Amino acid sequence: MNTMDYKGYTAHMSFDAEDKIIVGRVMDIDDIITFHGVSVAEFEAAFQSAIDAYIYACEQLGQGAEKPASGKLMLRVDPAIHAAAVKASSRSGMSLNKWAEKALRQAAIA
Repeated sequence: MNTMDYKGYTAHMSFDAEDKIIVGRVMDIDDIITFHGVSVAEFEAAFQSAIDAYIYACEQLGQGAEKPASGKLMLRVDPAIHAAAVKASSRSGMSLNKWAEKALRQAAIA
């Protein structure tokens, strides 16, 4: 997959043969941000401009711009819950991270 990154956002690139342009869409956020260019340089400039405009528009509306999740999660839990989670992950043969990821996935889907 062809992608480009800017300010923590990733855009997917695809070529539209009919219009002879490179089309982009920002991935991993619910808001829809699309753009295009006829060259890689123009595509990159359009991507950066779209992100800057999105961030500015969100600021003007008084809301935070949506950011893609980093995959890093810091939790503070009761020590007894932490100990129980460590034991449960050990019993399942998984690392605490993998065990917690599985538990979060199941809870998020339910």
